[in-house]
Amino acid sequence: VQLVESGGGLVQSGESLRLSCVASGFTFSSYAMGWFRQAPGKEREWVAWISGSGEMLFHAQTVEGRFTISRDNSKYTLFLQMNSLKPEDTALYYCSKGKRSLATHQPSDYDSWGPGTQVTVSS
Repeated sequence: VQLVESGGGLVQSGESLRLSCVASGFTFSSYAMGWFRQAPGKEREWVAWISGSGEMLFHAQTVEGRFTISRDNSKYTLFLQMNSLKPEDTALYYCSKGKRSLATHQPSDYDSWGPGTQVTVSS
């Protein structure tokens, strides 16, 4: 299993970014996928997850209405569209593979993680 994130960067408050995660080494459509983030000095925080089919998706309250998770199973790619970014969104963002076609917000539901992509939002 390999997960490689991209799309992070330095933006100003209110701007947008789109993160991507290219997966390989497993049947992508059979597994839920998630996004987590970790800010310096803080614990890893769940951001969103999407079912293997893409029909079910959930977002954390802190990002609901601003972030949208999606996937393209034909391209083995997971996305996170982030709009109206805030300084508190600054973190290292990780892509994760679920253990099954459905998942929850719990890190224990995931068994593989990418190296992460840094998102920094200035005020």
